[in-house]
Amino acid sequence: MADLFDKQAAIYVDARPRYPSEWFSMLASLTPDHSLAWDAGTGNGQAAIDVSEHYKQVIATDISEEQLKHAIRHPQVQYFHSPSSMSDDELVNLIGGENSVDLVVVATAVHWFDLEKFYPVVKRVLKKPGGVVAVWSYNILQVSPEMDPLLKKFYEGTFPFQNPKAMYAFECYKTLPFPFESVGVGCEGQPLELDMPMEMSFERLLKLLSSASAVNAAKEQGMNLLSEEVVRELESAWGGPELVRTVNYKSYMLAGKVKL
Repeated sequence: MADLFDKQAAIYVDARPRYPSEWFSMLASLTPDHSLAWDAGTGNGQAAIDVSEHYKQVIATDISEEQLKHAIRHPQVQYFHSPSSMSDDELVNLIGGENSVDLVVVATAVHWFDLEKFYPVVKRVLKKPGGVVAVWSYNILQVSPEMDPLLKKFYEGTFPFQNPKAMYAFECYKTLPFPFESVGVGCEGQPLELDMPMEMSFERLLKLLSSASAVNAAKEQGMNLLSEEVVRELESAWGGPELVRTVNYKSYMLAGKVKL
């Protein structure tokens, strides 16, 4: 799975969005203690950095060494490579041991995980009671009536090259297994819908689209999903290459605690 993200690791830190600070404030309000957090599937650390504003120490892990090479450094965040060959016991010990973690977050990544392996580890490391796990993803970029149909067409064009696990994200996490007791932030089958507005240039939009794993998979099969023709069409609907727009990502979150 790591090779899906290795080749575009260098552009992730610029292309992928940071998440709204109020999300992390909300999650921090759900845990009585704020000593240790685990950011699983950290990528370049976009979520880990914001989690560190609320927790004394953040352990951030990723299966991709290339992603970690480009991670955002912070004195309260420790990055560790967690290859698929790592045993459950090794991972639990790396994070902090049983019953040690106040908050587990997975930002736009849990749909790639081996959930049968991941969820038992979460249940082991979370504090009981008090510990919370939160997962979220974004999937629909809203720009304008002219742009939105073209983005929809682009994403639909990626489907033949998508890993089947990515469909959890395209289905807004409504079909994602989530065997935890709700803490008022969505529940299995009914994720909380959130908005993620941001300022974006056309250059950053192209970086964002280029960072998709399916775009790289298509390229390896001889298909360029961002051909010159597609880029020109997108640029025209955007309003020109110099225009900076306010866009909104529709996002979906589930948070819960271990059922006792």
